[in-house]
Amino acid sequence: MNARAPAGWVALGAVLAGLAVLAGAFGAHALRGTLSPDDLGAFETAARYQMYHGLALLAVGSSLSRTNDPLIHAAGLCFGFGVLLFSGSLYALALSGLSALGAVTPFGGVALVAGWGCLAWGTIRGSRSG
Repeated sequence: MNARAPAGWVALGAVLAGLAVLAGAFGAHALRGTLSPDDLGAFETAARYQMYHGLALLAVGSSLSRTNDPLIHAAGLCFGFGVLLFSGSLYALALSGLSALGAVTPFGGVALVAGWGCLAWGTIRGSRSG
């Protein structure tokens, strides 16, 4: 196993979680009254899901310290790309008002759900082999 792989996922998760805190504060203080309630809600949803999946990447790193199942790595990739597509499209939609960006959001959601499935299956499979 690449000894840096767990640390990489933990670092990415920590960065995403920290940025989610900043985004949440920015939304609550700088954007309230500037964005429509719907756009502010989309921005807040983006920050919330970014936080959830930043924390999920901490679980990926923790799991990889015990097992090197490829599904755990796949979970990390799904979470990373899922946040980019899901939260990224919601941030862009809220800030730009371009409704076409909403078409990207479901692909990010599917990636996030796939990440949870990979994490669950990889953890179960890894616990049976070890």
